[in-house]
Amino acid sequence: MIIDCDRCEMRNVACEDCVVTFLLAAPPVGELADDEAGALAALAEGGLVPPLRMKHGAYGA
Repeated sequence: MIIDCDRCEMRNVACEDCVVTFLLAAPPVGELADDEAGALAALAEGGLVPPLRMKHGAYGA
């Protein structure tokens, strides 16, 4: 999974409730391995961190 906040459809809509902002406190461009994305999803499902709000779309394209 590639994290690129500039291309996220949820940019400026749900940033404050996204795990990327929660963990890094800055909008990054980066990549998550499938196991890392799965771990973040499990933490979010358990209510320990906000969910990943990344949605790929045309925003910023």
